[in-house]
Amino acid sequence: MTTHHLSDTDQFTAADNLAPSASKVMKQMQHTPLLGSLKLQFDFDNPTTRLVGREHFGPLLVQKPLYPEGPSCCHAVILHPPGGVVGGDELRIQVQANVNAHALLSTPGAGKWYRANGHVARQHLQIQVAAGAAVEWLPQETILFDQADVVLDNEINLHADARFIGCEMLCFGRTASGERFQSGRVRQRYAVRVDGKLLWFEQGTLFGGSAAMTGALSLAGHTVCASLLCVGVPPKKDFIDAVRTAIAPLAEPGAQFGATQMKSLLMVRYLGDRSEVARQVMMAAWKVLRPALLGRESTALRIWMT
Repeated sequence: MTTHHLSDTDQFTAADNLAPSASKVMKQMQHTPLLGSLKLQFDFDNPTTRLVGREHFGPLLVQKPLYPEGPSCCHAVILHPPGGVVGGDELRIQVQANVNAHALLSTPGAGKWYRANGHVARQHLQIQVAAGAAVEWLPQETILFDQADVVLDNEINLHADARFIGCEMLCFGRTASGERFQSGRVRQRYAVRVDGKLLWFEQGTLFGGSAAMTGALSLAGHTVCASLLCVGVPPKKDFIDAVRTAIAPLAEPGAQFGATQMKSLLMVRYLGDRSEVARQVMMAAWKVLRPALLGRESTALRIWMT
């Protein structure tokens, strides 16, 4: 069955002038915004990290805790059953890792943000990590359809002895189908605080079809950008060299990539045109950095392979 989403609220006003039956049908087709919220809390019960708190509302769920690496690291897969986000929808995710807990969170597939219908779609991510704890936020890629109007807001709060790894991959348009991100808007904010002090902050707005899509200081004509942010990494040049060595053979011709460290924060970025390459680059960097940051080997994420 195909669901039709009307793209302009003015159409509903015009519908009132049609025959009553036609007007009623069109109004029934209007999308009702969905709110999905998920709150997760992890505790460390030596030697096991347990998912002790799980609250959800609407179409946002988590599967049962998984332990592919043993009891100390709890894996959780976040599900969004509708499969895509429509204008007006809002997703709120809160994660709290208490003292010494270690949680890894991912998604079973790419997130899809559909073209706007006159309303803005939003996602708010808030992660709180206590002393000695670690959180790995490793969702699969986010696909932004042409004409999407999206706000992505990430807030990470860490104790000075906490550690964090966060991955983000954005795909502008469905290039495999010949679609480019010609119009629409993406607003993004990413804030990291350690003991309440701002360590990292970036924000921006990108308009589809604007000069920023092709400008050298933005996407430079590419359609996929990805980043891996690590906090708590010891400041050693060896890590930067190892990351660059690992990702250099994977990037396709014309792609750009880099790694930068500022004290305990290390950022890896990729800019190219293929989401599968972005995945490979991010995972290659993760495999280098995870042992240094968490003292744990990087095993393949099976959920990314389904």
